[in-house]
Amino acid sequence: MPSREPSSGTQIAIPDSVTSNLIDYFLIQNKIMKPQPSPIVSLLFAAGLFLLRLVPSAADAGTFPNATADCSEFIRTSCVITLYPDVCYTSLSRYANAIQQDPASLTRVAITISLANARRMAAYVSNLSHVGDYGADHRVSSALHDCFTNFDDAVDEIRGSLKQMRQINDVDAPSFRFQMSNVQTWMSAALTDQETCTDGFDDVVDGPIKKDVCAKAEKVKKHTSNALALVNSFVEKRIP
Repeated sequence: MPSREPSSGTQIAIPDSVTSNLIDYFLIQNKIMKPQPSPIVSLLFAAGLFLLRLVPSAADAGTFPNATADCSEFIRTSCVITLYPDVCYTSLSRYANAIQQDPASLTRVAITISLANARRMAAYVSNLSHVGDYGADHRVSSALHDCFTNFDDAVDEIRGSLKQMRQINDVDAPSFRFQMSNVQTWMSAALTDQETCTDGFDDVVDGPIKKDVCAKAEKVKKHTSNALALVNSFVEKRIP
């Protein structure tokens, strides 16, 4: 695959503090999670409810906690089939209300999380390759350039998977098989691209750049691996 120069759109690093907001944005854009109202609207709405019903009934008091617990347990059970169940549950449980107990929503959210992390990694590596001074050791700059290309390709593949998931037709079995086959292929390719990034540092002398890039890449790979496992599980359950 021919290498590509980093695009201007991926040269701004995304801080850790905004990763969750980026995932929320993707979820809203893909109609998995509804946009949240402004704080003022929320306060007014809450005040109205308080005035309308000062004392909730005993039955109502337990409804939402039980529903949330059921959704969380669904996520925990679903994550068992992944290679990194703890990472899977921790990353997905925050979106329990969006996922409910729907395998398709679970899969879409997992892919969305994978996409957000891959984009962030591509931006990080792009910055390193532009601002770093690696002297005579061209292996570092070469590994960074190749790593960016790998993650940039992975972003395209994961984005394509998410787009395909939005178009899933589970009524028409042949169409469903074709669409999910695309998702499986692209997510698998994305994971391979991410692994190729770290493989490219095998010949690089140990140092802070190698250690940091490989450590961050490993975290992203875990999310992509989990998303792929959930995709495969979704397919197996829908296609006998």
